Amino acid sequence: MRHQNSDTLAEKFSAGRELRKLCSRPSHKAIGQVARDPVKLLEASSAGRVQRLVPLRYGRMLTSPFAFYRGSAIIQAHDLASTPHTGLTQQICGDCHLMNFGGFATPERNLIFDINDFDETHPGPWEWDVKRLVASLSLAARHLDLTAAAADEAVFTAVKSYQRNMSSYAQMGALSLWYERITLESLIAATPDKVAKQTLVKSVAKAQGRTQENLLPKITTVRSKVEQNQLVREGCWLVL
Repeated sequence: MRHQNSDTLAEKFSAGRELRKLCSRPSHKAIGQVARDPVKLLEASSAGRVQRLVPLRYGRMLTSPFAFYRGSAIIQAHDLASTPHTGLTQQICGDCHLMNFGGFATPERNLIFDINDFDETHPGPWEWDVKRLVASLSLAARHLDLTAAAADEAVFTAVKSYQRNMSSYAQMGALSLWYERITLESLIAATPDKVAKQTLVKSVAKAQGRTQENLLPKITTVRSKVEQNQLVREGCWLVL
């Protein structure tokens, strides 16, 4: 089901309350279809990929549970397929884990923070993206040997931020939403931790120096010094 835009904010809230009756908050505790063969699902997801690179992908996934999670979006999609949702179908990311967010430049050369990987994008319930994101936060906390309390705090903070921003977006017009973005400058300003703020400042400086002029020599080779024809270098995916 695709929800139609309501004329007023009150109508939007009313429509949301009706959908909540169909999909209550407690219903989200369902874990879905976990009786499956993960290897078969991964093999299915590898169809259509460059086959000589598949072992490299699997090798990277074996390094940690968090790395495995990053490369196994199909498994979570399988598990969530039978779980309740509101029926609000969107063009979701499909692989909305925390490492698929980052800074990059717009065509206008403005540095923004957003989702930067859409390999798995597909129409689906918005809830799937939120659940994949918060699950990745919990797994990342375990990977870093953080406490359970720290993991819970990360998840709670992400969900509250999502809730707060979606509430704000519901009151904005389509044109305002189109131009809405998170700039790296605003992200730095909103970061309370000094160490994290310094890390972001360094990341911005690094991103500003990462231009196509710097990248091109790393991923291409010149076939002829006379003609100066540039070809994509074998193994350039390792550079990226």
